[in-house]
Amino acid sequence: MNIELSHIEYFLPEIELSNSHLAERFEKTEEEIYKSTGVISRRIRSESQIGSDLGFHAAERLLSNFPELKKKIDLLIFCTEGLDYKAPTTSSTLHFKLGLEQNCACMDMPMGCAGFVYGLSLAKSFLLSEDATCVLFITADIPSSVIHSDDFEMRAIFGDAGVATIIEKSDRGKIGRFVYGTDGAGAENLIVRDGSTRKPIDENWLLKYGNQTDSLAHGRMHMNGLEIARFSLQKVPTLLENVLHKNELSFEQIDLFVFHQASDFILKALKRKCKIPEDKFYTYFENIGNTVSCSIPIALYHAEQEGKLKRGDKVMLLGFGVGYSWAGTIIEY
Repeated sequence: MNIELSHIEYFLPEIELSNSHLAERFEKTEEEIYKSTGVISRRIRSESQIGSDLGFHAAERLLSNFPELKKKIDLLIFCTEGLDYKAPTTSSTLHFKLGLEQNCACMDMPMGCAGFVYGLSLAKSFLLSEDATCVLFITADIPSSVIHSDDFEMRAIFGDAGVATIIEKSDRGKIGRFVYGTDGAGAENLIVRDGSTRKPIDENWLLKYGNQTDSLAHGRMHMNGLEIARFSLQKVPTLLENVLHKNELSFEQIDLFVFHQASDFILKALKRKCKIPEDKFYTYFENIGNTVSCSIPIALYHAEQEGKLKRGDKVMLLGFGVGYSWAGTIIEY
């Protein structure tokens, strides 16, 4: 039985954070910002929007284009680092808002940059076991909600987005075998400590961040960019080799490489280190930045739109980041 990614749609919030805005705020030129980040603009949520809103709009757009899928979906997976509530599951509320059938399993997956690849693995398992026949996989992240207004590095790199992907049985596509990895020792290098069960927001926090949007009520992200880059350059080349080995394929047999769109520096460094030809390495980063779990499916969407991805192509997907976590597979599109 074959399994394919049959449809992808995504949604971006309306507010654009352009390099001209950042240049004015941080006394830099637009050219300096682009040269240091590789990003021209990124989208950020409004104060009233959360991740599930972006994911809902992406799924609504997909189902309006393919209404016949609505009654077929029997598993909904929602991947985000910003769930609506401690309980119930956000996937349950999305299920209701989308008007899906009741014979549908729902689950949340709080995961970051490797989340899309992990979700593909979960969907594949349900489909192969025949416990599901059609999976709606929604990814949505709003990193802007945990970034301080004075943090140039992260404001310049990250953007918000929501994506909806359909994964189902097929006689043409294929999802290959997966490789996973975790190193919790790196957790401190990309972390949002506050606003959690272990460290809830308190009065001191509100006093400290009262001048920030929502008083940074979702917490504040801290990133050691140097360590994140070091981790990526150490783990991803090995991940690439392990994915090839597990799928019994050679490097030359891969038609397209789509990595998590972490940053311009990391992507260019990985392309060089892995010796990937320019025409086989796809990025979609300039106009949206790092959209966390949404970056790989958005890149796939645009690669197909641009004619760089066609049916039958073998595509390597590698996700890596917060955790540390990493995962990879090969899909036949």
